[in-house]
This record gives sequence, structure tokens and C-alpha cells, in this order.
Amino acid sequence: MRTPAPMIAGIVCTPIGMIFVFTALITPQWREGHIQLGKSPSIKHDGLWESCIKVVASDFKHCWPVSGAYQQDPSVLGARGLMLSSLSLCGVGIVLASIGIRCWMDFPLRNVAGASGIIIILSGCLSLTALGLYISKMQVLGTDLDTRYRGGTSLYFGWIGSSIEILGGMALSLSFSLPKCNICIGSRNKDKNSYKVNS
Repeated sequence: MRTPAPMIAGIVCTPIGMIFVFTALITPQWREGHIQLGKSPSIKHDGLWESCIKVVASDFKHCWPVSGAYQQDPSVLGARGLMLSSLSLCGVGIVLASIGIRCWMDFPLRNVAGASGIIIILSGCLSLTALGLYISKMQVLGTDLDTRYRGGTSLYFGWIGSSIEILGGMALSLSFSLPKCNICIGSRNKDKNSYKVNS
């Protein structure tokens, strides 16, 4: 059986989107703002797990695990949980898609592939929710309220990855409406044919 194009598109897009979302999760560029470090203008980056300061005029960069009020903020904790849940669901969806996209048995598992698409769409929606939650509270996270922050590159990775995941999930969900595999059904019926045995 030739794998239908929507299934191929879904199983290709989904891992790519997952890589982007994972990159967004682990990188410390969820927000960035200009600060004054002594006499040196610097840029501070905050992520879900790590914060960094980079001096503009040099290559000096120092990072440390997030702590204090920023770490305990419900928006940061919520974004962490949603992103981790998104990655877990996406992983489950990829496993189901790998099982369902081909005639592994006597008939195609179209419903399994379609269900994986629904799970992957939900995964993309969870990561988008995490991004929206963080952005809505970005200026008031932690105690550094005097610094004007803007969205960092990690957010862009998250948006791109979530969108690709949703597109991949939509492609896989089309498996519900794909025609049945005639070759597989024919093979199944052929196996059931009875033969006369000469005694």
C-alpha cells in the first residue's frame, strides 16, 4: 500500500514542530530587556529554566537557573507545565501515527492515524496556550518591574513549532476520511478463501 500524502505530510511535519517546541522550552530567550550592569549596557534574557545577562560591548555572558519570585510565578509554572504536557502528547501522537500510517496488519489503521492527528493538534494548542499565558504576564514577572521587556526568540520558535504541529495533526486527522486500502482488504479476503483438499 502506498502511504497517502496527508499521512506523509503529518508524520513529517509533527517531529519538526516538536523540535521547535522543545527548543523553545529549553532556551532562555522567552523575554529580553536592556539593563545597566555597572557602566556597561547589557541585555537580560529570561526563560522558563534559566536567566542570562550578556554585556553588549563584549562577549561576556553569564547564565544561572531561574529563582526567586520569577521562578515561583504562577505564569512561569503554568507555562512550564503546559509545554511539558505538549511535548508528552506530541510524543504519544507520533508513536500512534507511526503505527497507523501503514498497513501493518491486514487492513490500514486509519482510525489510529486519525486519532494521532487529534492528539497532535491538542499538543500544539497546549504550547500556544503556554506562550499566550507567558506573554500576557511578561512585564510583571518577578521583581524587576523597572525593565521594559519584549518577546525573545524562544517565543518565535514556540509559535513556529506549535503551528507546524497543528498543521501536521490536521493532515493526520484526514485519515478518518481516507478510502479503505483495497489491496489490504483483497489480501485479507484472499487469505480467507477455502481450498478443496484431495484425500
